[in-house]
Amino acid sequence: MVRSRRRVLSGIVAGVVVIAGAGWAVGTRLRSPADEAALRQPPKPSLITSPVVRQKLTSTVAVSGTLAYGSPLPVSLAGVVGGTAEAQRVTRAPRPGKIVEGSVLMEVNGRPVFALRGKVPMHRTMAPGTVGADVRQLQTALRRLGFGAPVTGVFDAPTTAAVQRWYAKRGYAAQEPDLAAKQTREQLRQAVQTAEEALLADRKTLDAGRDVMPLKLKLDNAREDLRTAEGALEGADATDLTPEETRQLEALRQAVRTAEEEVLAAEQALTAARSSPVPPTPKPEQTPAPAKPEADTRLLEMKVSNARQNLQSARAALAAFGDEAGVSKEKRLEELRKAVRLAQEAVVTAEQALRQARQDSPLRLKIANGRRNVASAKAILGEYMKTYGIGIPPGEIAFLPTLPARLDKASVKPGDAVGDKVATVTSSAFAVTGSVDSKEAKLLRKGMKATMETTDGAKLPAVLSATGEAARPAEEEEDEKGEGAGASDKDPGSVPVLLTPAVTKGLRELVGVPVTVRISVGATGGAVLTVPVAAVVTSADGRPRVQVEVPGGGDKVRDVEVRTGLTAAGDVEVTPVEPDGLKAGDRVVVSGDS
Repeated sequence: MVRSRRRVLSGIVAGVVVIAGAGWAVGTRLRSPADEAALRQPPKPSLITSPVVRQKLTSTVAVSGTLAYGSPLPVSLAGVVGGTAEAQRVTRAPRPGKIVEGSVLMEVNGRPVFALRGKVPMHRTMAPGTVGADVRQLQTALRRLGFGAPVTGVFDAPTTAAVQRWYAKRGYAAQEPDLAAKQTREQLRQAVQTAEEALLADRKTLDAGRDVMPLKLKLDNAREDLRTAEGALEGADATDLTPEETRQLEALRQAVRTAEEEVLAAEQALTAARSSPVPPTPKPEQTPAPAKPEADTRLLEMKVSNARQNLQSARAALAAFGDEAGVSKEKRLEELRKAVRLAQEAVVTAEQALRQARQDSPLRLKIANGRRNVASAKAILGEYMKTYGIGIPPGEIAFLPTLPARLDKASVKPGDAVGDKVATVTSSAFAVTGSVDSKEAKLLRKGMKATMETTDGAKLPAVLSATGEAARPAEEEEDEKGEGAGASDKDPGSVPVLLTPAVTKGLRELVGVPVTVRISVGATGGAVLTVPVAAVVTSADGRPRVQVEVPGGGDKVRDVEVRTGLTAAGDVEVTPVEPDGLKAGDRVVVSGDS
């Protein structure tokens, strides 16, 4: 009984709750027309303000890019590697990392590709006799590597020896002439030998002919006579006297000496006779002695005179002989000269007769052609031998502008056929490349300071290194050359920029990470009053103003005339015209009704 009453009471209570809830729900949905109109009215407008802030403003140009190693340069081979143009297959691919001068960049068909420093690109095979700036560049590099090649600009024997030492030091053999080159050399040598043998045979046939044998003998005899005549003339010219004349000269000289002796003896005898003693003078008391007759000297005087005449005659004969000997020598020389001239004429006559006989011979034309064949074969062999020997194929050296460098990535792998591009090298310095709008580019100057921001918020100093074409990577330039007309798809309104981090510590781990670089193009000297750009309005008189909210005045504002300055990041520098018209902490209207 009690349980049944409880069930009835519970049902009544539940019904009351349900009815009350339904009434509430209906009541909330029913509004009066006035309430509906009030709900549809817009809210009362209010001002949107922003505080005046004292801060330092810095105007920047933002560049988005990726941190990478600088100066990327594509590397391609100038030609075949090795001595043949057979299929060029990569047998050792380029390996990323540091490249030093003289190192092996890669291998093709088992042959090396060396990296050397130089601005002149490899463009031909360097072989003996090659001359040019590229050879001088190679010789300079060999000297830097310690192989001592003279810098002459000519690929000569010392350069060949230096190249052989360089290759051997790296574990390779310098490129020898291939089988085809050796066969060509042997064929050219055989051509010279064949031409010489044919010419010699024709000459022997011509010389052995009966028509020229007597003339040849006559020419030989004429030449022998000429040699004899020239020898006689030369001997006579070197000797003043003949043997007979020499004997005559000696006899005349002896006659002069004998005459001189006779003169001297006669003069001495005459002098002795004239100087005999005089008898003493007698005293007065003495009787004078009888006078002694004087000595007779006439004979002696005659002997002296005769001796002197003999001496004069001997001397005259000697002098006359000298004159006669000179005349005689001149006559002999003239006769010998005449004999030489006659012998020369005989030789020339014999040569002309022999030459005429040979020209009249049927073998004349064949011999002339044989001489030309020999000369031509020797000239061709000589030209070929100038380039024969140790050489460097065009693909075995890659000249790079700067070394050491860094191989960034390889474009081929083992087994690939060698194409236009095998690798990309960079410098060891870091760089960020990007582009900016052409209008912003006008604000940029080389050397401007910048801040590099990474995705994790780290900030690092940087410097603007280049703008425009100077900032375009070499790899991109090569791509544009290959694209041709497609290169015009580049945005003409963008300008390339190149930025260099000022510090390098820790950057290696960030290579390939996107970064944002902000280039500072202007800054205030210190902290200045700044407001949002939207807060500055221009009144009817053309002067800029800001509306400053009056504290405690509801939505009341007051106009403050200002002078504007640098704009950066949405803020603008303002200076109130009236002192104390604006200060930090004031709120300026950026939106809403005044």
